[in-house]
Amino acid sequence: MTAKEILQLISEKGIEMVDFRIVDVPGRQHHVTVPACEVDEDMLEKGVAFDGSSIQGFRSIEESDMVMRPDLTTAYVDAFTAHPTLDLVCDVYDPQGVRYERDPRFVAQKAEAFLKQSGIATDSFFGPELEFFLFDDVRFDSSPQGSFYAIDSSEANWNTGKDEGPNLAYKVKQKGGYFPVQPTDSQHDIRTEMVMELMRAGIRVERHHHEVATAGQAEINFRFNTLTATADTTMLYKYIIRNVARKYGKVATFMPKPLFGDNGSGMHVHQSLFNGDTPLFYEEGSYGNLSQTALYYIGGILHHAPAILAFSNPSTNSFKRLVPGYEAPVNLVFSKGNRSAAVRVPVAAVTPKACRIEFRTPDCTANPYVAFAAMLMAGLDGIRNKIDPTELGYGPVDKNIYELSGEEKLNIRSVPGSLGEVLAALEADHEFLLEGGVFTKDFIQNWIDLKRTTELEPMNLRPHPLEFQLYLDL
Repeated sequence: MTAKEILQLISEKGIEMVDFRIVDVPGRQHHVTVPACEVDEDMLEKGVAFDGSSIQGFRSIEESDMVMRPDLTTAYVDAFTAHPTLDLVCDVYDPQGVRYERDPRFVAQKAEAFLKQSGIATDSFFGPELEFFLFDDVRFDSSPQGSFYAIDSSEANWNTGKDEGPNLAYKVKQKGGYFPVQPTDSQHDIRTEMVMELMRAGIRVERHHHEVATAGQAEINFRFNTLTATADTTMLYKYIIRNVARKYGKVATFMPKPLFGDNGSGMHVHQSLFNGDTPLFYEEGSYGNLSQTALYYIGGILHHAPAILAFSNPSTNSFKRLVPGYEAPVNLVFSKGNRSAAVRVPVAAVTPKACRIEFRTPDCTANPYVAFAAMLMAGLDGIRNKIDPTELGYGPVDKNIYELSGEEKLNIRSVPGSLGEVLAALEADHEFLLEGGVFTKDFIQNWIDLKRTTELEPMNLRPHPLEFQLYLDL
């Protein structure tokens, strides 16, 4: 859309406010709102000033002036504001009009540009599957003298004996939440309203269903798209899910492991490359109908996986999910059917254009712009350097990994077990990310420093309630 078309849309829809939005380095959205009567072509083209020192991971206070300039193709009439509001996703610039290198959206756009320049393909397509929980109550605190968290859900198996006046039973059993119908699936109508709002926002939704865990785990899948467009959709998706949940008096969380003893929430990411209209991952009759290009792409993903996880699983909570069991994709292998493999090859009802690989390890604490970019750069490195996953011992493995003999398991590598380990892996292995200037050394070091100082170190300093059970009497 042009600036004139945006102004026409504002007039036609009776828009009263225009919301300018950016994404910080960890992946949270921020916004500034301008009365629609103050918005003109000049503002839509030149953007809105803001204080970059107040945005996590951006600039320090002595160089804080920055500009957010809207991408007019992202216009969305907000469904959750009392006054008609138009939302616009923005790119970040410095005052001289130069793109800001720590803007996550810029990293995604540079990755797409590098793909075209490489001559390997013209387009990369990404299709994330976001899982989340819908809770009725979430309470937590962390202070010098104590800490706790408490969650609750009317669906939870621990509420079978609760006096709910009356208790209507049909609670979801532990690990029993996959595909039950109503009344066990009590959140069907909420998810349907989420789907309707997503579609009204222009997002093509493919399906929704209850997920495996008790206590309201859900999944809503949307159609794949190109890298940056999919990251934009992921941010809008989260915004809509959270606000519809709030409308129903519930809280939506994309935390990987908010619930002990049951399945966590992941973000399986389907990926493919095209050259124009030609799919590059398909070769009929080969393993999983995968081309050699696709196999090299898998090789790059698995070879660089420990470093990728610093972006795709960038929280301490991520590694509460990435443990053996619970269908956790912790094994650095590829497979046609094994859901504990880091890379799965979908084979059901696959056409040449639908042929793809699925990286199952990521979760929704990832900033989608940088996580998708890191995956693409790893895959491209695999193609450019002909990294053969089979030669490196990454499979294929189509047996149940948990039933393998001890000797067979010795040959299967696992993902790192903590945020600290993947940050160290990123420090040791990031040259593939620097190709074409997609990531910069500054962005990577800033990411590592931010994660260590604001997440890892504070977590390591605090006593855990379980430690009192384990050690109080020693």
